[in-house]
Amino acid sequence: MGLNNMVAVVTGAGRGIGRAMALELAAQGARVALVARSAEELKATREMVVKAGGEALAVRADITDRKGVAGTFDEVRKRLGDIDLLVNNAGSFLGIGPVWEVDPELWLQDVTTNMYGTFLCCRAAIPAMRKRKHGRIINLIGGGTASAFPYGSGYGSSKAAIMRFTESLAEELSDDGVAVFALDPGLVRTGMTEYQLKSAEGKKWLPRIKELFEQGVDGPPERAARLVCALAGGEYDLFSGRGFTVRDDLDQIRREKEEILSGDRMKMRVL
Repeated sequence: MGLNNMVAVVTGAGRGIGRAMALELAAQGARVALVARSAEELKATREMVVKAGGEALAVRADITDRKGVAGTFDEVRKRLGDIDLLVNNAGSFLGIGPVWEVDPELWLQDVTTNMYGTFLCCRAAIPAMRKRKHGRIINLIGGGTASAFPYGSGYGSSKAAIMRFTESLAEELSDDGVAVFALDPGLVRTGMTEYQLKSAEGKKWLPRIKELFEQGVDGPPERAARLVCALAGGEYDLFSGRGFTVRDDLDQIRREKEEILSGDRMKMRVL
């Protein structure tokens, strides 16, 4: 399905994966609200969207500021119209090290940005979506969601929490016409991963990140952007509450629809 005239909000849209998502959504016809803390990065992303023939609104905001988030979504609705899609992409990974050594403030910043920021943005977008009986939300997950993430416990724990939050929210909205997905973009070279590679803490505690890049495990941000657009189109709404990754074969997922739904696959599991 086309995305023409869809209003999409992308947080963390100033650079990296968020920028790629915004560009792809705009290229497919969506009107995109770009949300991030850096005015300069937002300006650059908006200029790229406009140069490519798309429409974008740049809104500087801190997603951990409750009043600021509410004001941001009000502004988007006034400037662009009702919100059809929310992509919670903004994230933080600064707290690196074992629990007994990591800076508590950085650890808390990771959890607050990743989990609380996602919660606040969902909370601001959902009432209007419920009223219209229409909307889609995509929450970014990642390392730590399906397995332990030693020396990155704040980031990993918050991403696991987002997966469970996605499942819970999807059930709460199951009768309201709003689909909720989790998306794992895979390893991508971004400002976040550059910090892991170059900081003293990253070099000491996360050497495997460098090894993964050397092995070519990483991929371009455009893969996640294309997946966002696929989920935004509506074809996968019956999989609400489930997690998708850039490695997924979407054709296979469609073929195995009944088995996935009946077997409760693509969800978080515990013993």
